[in-house]
Amino acid sequence: MKKFVNNIDNILTESLSGFGKAHTDIIKINHAPDFIARANKSSKPKVSLISGGGSGHEPLHGGFVGYGMLDAACPGQVFSAPTPDQMEAAANEVHNEKGILFIVKNYSGDIMNFEMGADMIEHDHATIIVNDDVAVEDSTFTTGRRGVAGTMIVEKTVGSLAETGANLEECKNFGDHVNKMTGSMGVAFTSCTVPAAGKPTFDIAPNEMEFGVGIHGEPGRRREKIKSANELSKEIIETILDDIKPNKGEKVLMHVNGFGGTPLMELYLLFECGQKLLNEKNINVSRSIVGNYTTSLDMAGGSFTITKLDENIVEHWDSAVYTAALRWKM
Repeated sequence: MKKFVNNIDNILTESLSGFGKAHTDIIKINHAPDFIARANKSSKPKVSLISGGGSGHEPLHGGFVGYGMLDAACPGQVFSAPTPDQMEAAANEVHNEKGILFIVKNYSGDIMNFEMGADMIEHDHATIIVNDDVAVEDSTFTTGRRGVAGTMIVEKTVGSLAETGANLEECKNFGDHVNKMTGSMGVAFTSCTVPAAGKPTFDIAPNEMEFGVGIHGEPGRRREKIKSANELSKEIIETILDDIKPNKGEKVLMHVNGFGGTPLMELYLLFECGQKLLNEKNINVSRSIVGNYTTSLDMAGGSFTITKLDENIVEHWDSAVYTAALRWKM
């Protein structure tokens, strides 16, 4: 294993410390229990958004704390759910009079611990469960579909709505709507290496790929010989379209996400493949984002996420955002 490490047991602590020092204008770091919060709470009452999950998926979720997205993020150890006391402490820190909205990826440990954390707080609260992965219905970590790269899209759009002063029910319903409009699927060429394990999570031959892989290295639909980018893109996108069923002429957001070990050159090549395919199907890619946003440590591979767009989703996707990992003006 070749990684920048001082002590395996201190990786998360040192990484969080460095992250906080690099972005003092946006976030602040709390240790014991660990959570990331906005450096400056909104001066107006608003629903406070909290997400989180195992570390190793950066910039998800901590990189999305800031104006227009999350109020706090709770990082667990690598690929391990955060603990309920983290959610409780984060909620008490960022609560701003209008309740707490938890955004949780559909993994058993995450859901269980976020439910326990929610039971520990006195504030009004609600939860959005993100389950955008169309690859498999059940996996090693889940009952039902996994939450993957579509989580970023939910966090961005709901974060924008919360900034307008919308109430807890409105934010919850909008997040559920965005989730239903979104489908994702990925493929991996290599495994990832969890630092504490010191070796790849799974073995895969140089000429093989894991089709429909999860973001923790969970098995996908099947393992097979590597195909061309055009062939891969076609199968992935057609699987997503079969699930979300966009109409001809409908506008969509397409997100090509890297798992951490794939260069941007290849991710933009995937976008080219995907955009051509959707254009042939008379589906209009009117919004796009390409990059490493929901990673799996050092895994080589990537995913497509497609979200059907309506006026509300477009408005809140386009709105201003300022976080460590995502920032733009209207």
